[in-house]
Amino acid sequence: MFNDDLPKLKPEMIFPRNIEDLSVSDLQDYIIELKSEIDRVNIDIEKKKSSQEAAASFFK
Repeated sequence: MFNDDLPKLKPEMIFPRNIEDLSVSDLQDYIIELKSEIDRVNIDIEKKKSSQEAAASFFK
C-alpha cells in the first residue's frame, strides 16, 4: 500500500494550524472553524454516551 493513493490534506485542514502568518480576519475565521469542530465533536460524544447508556440498560 502506498500513501500516494490517499487524498492530500489542504493546509487549512491540518490542526493545529500555523497561525503566525494569518491576518486578524483569518484568525477570526479560524476560531469559527475550531468552534464548529468542537460542536461537531460534542454532538458525537452525546450520541456515543446515549449508545453506551442504552447498551448498559439492556444488559442489566
